[in-house]
Amino acid sequence: MVEYTYLVLRLPRGTTRNEARQIMAEHAEYGGWELDRLRLYSDGSRRIRLRRKIIRQVRTFRPAPPGS
Repeated sequence: MVEYTYLVLRLPRGTTRNEARQIMAEHAEYGGWELDRLRLYSDGSRRIRLRRKIIRQVRTFRPAPPGS
């Protein structure tokens, strides 16, 4: 099962579409985030939810117990 971590951004009204696109592009390029959900409210503000995968490391090497 894939696990995600989420980041919620709230942009005030008056933020242009181009500014919102630029903010999301920077998060995607430098932080590895992808768009999960975007909501545009009637007052013009936006709520953007970004997500990225949680990568868990799995130990593949086990040292031999002492004395073996």
